[in-house]
This record gives sequence, structure tokens and C-alpha cells, in this order.
Amino acid sequence: MTIRVIIVDDQAMVRAGFAALLAAQPDIEVVGDAADGREGVELSRRTRPDVVLMDVRMPETDGLEAARQLLTADEDTGHRPKVLMLTTFDVDDYVYEALRVGASGFLLKDAPPADLISAVRVVAAGEALLAPSVTRRLIEEFARQRPAPRRTPVSRPQELTPRETEVLELIARGLSNQEIAGTLFLAEQTVKTHVGRVLAKLQLRDRAQAVIFAYESGLVAPGER
Repeated sequence: MTIRVIIVDDQAMVRAGFAALLAAQPDIEVVGDAADGREGVELSRRTRPDVVLMDVRMPETDGLEAARQLLTADEDTGHRPKVLMLTTFDVDDYVYEALRVGASGFLLKDAPPADLISAVRVVAAGEALLAPSVTRRLIEEFARQRPAPRRTPVSRPQELTPRETEVLELIARGLSNQEIAGTLFLAEQTVKTHVGRVLAKLQLRDRAQAVIFAYESGLVAPGER
């Protein structure tokens, strides 16, 4: 199955470079690019991509507002693409807000080409891009900078079993399914099943939303390991 991608960035050379890299992959098709968030939203609604690579800071409509619009399903078609934010270290606050509105993750703009290709595939498959160690550090920094009102901490969310709560805590600390399996001495497929149940019970869209839930509920505090 071909992954349809659009690239939204105000730098023409960035768009061209990413497009050339992704278009060379047999399973990825770049169906368009845009120079700002407003154009990106319009392009997405015309082309209906699977994944939108979205820069955070752009003129006119920025990436955060564009992501918010894209992650509200089109009333006529029900289409809602996955959004992968492109960022640098100096825009942490914006990325945290993007995760809160439903973006599937983020990628540093100077990441190696292989990471970009992998990120598109991961997000298209329905996973959140939260496993790399750099992401782990950034998420903790987001929570420090923008603490949201917390509910009274509880031993575990009432909807979840003790094992599912353990899995949620490890997701929030940035562990991949493989890492969670090793930590809890479980088969990776068993972990995938637990993750799916956590998302379904808490009515969360993906792992990114699970991280936000864990921090905002007080289940995990910034800096915990």
C-alpha cells in the first residue's frame, strides 16, 4: 500500500529535499507541497494524504493552527490525515501543544534521512513517533514548561487493570513496545494488545495522546524514570 504524503514548510529547499528523499521510496508518494499552514490545509483537503509533514513555525497560518484544523475530520468525507510535526529544539512549547491537539509525533528537521523515512512509515501505520530518546527528553521538558491542571493523583485510572496502568506509565516515559516487553517480561504481541486496550478504554487516539493523558492525570511526573 502506497503512503500518500504532503509537505508543508515555508522553506522551498526543505520541501524539495524532503520530497526528493521520500519520492525515491517505493512505498511513498509525495502528492504535493505547500509554503504555509493555510495552503497546507487546503492542499490536504484536495489530495487527502495519509501523512502531512508539517513545519511548526510558518507565516500566515502556523503549523499548530493548521494541525488543529486538519485533525478535525472533514464533515463531508471524514478524512483526517496523520500529522507529523517538523521542529527544532527551540520550539518545544509549540510541539507540546501540537501533541495535545492530536499530532502523531514530531521529528527534528536535521534528523538523518533514514529517520524521516522511518517516521513517515511509523505514523502512517497508526503509531506515534515517541520512542527515540530525544523525544523522551523533549516530552519531559514540555511537561515542565507547560504544566496542565492535574486531577487528584490516583493509584491507577479506574478504567485500567494494574498491568494496563504499568504499560501506560512506560508509554509515557517514551518506551517502544519492544522496550516495554523487555521491562515487563512480556511478549511484544502481548504488549501491543495491552496498548490497544489502554487506548480504547481511555478513548485516546494514539500513543501521543496516551503520553499527554499520563502527564496531565498525574500518573507520571516530569523527570521520572
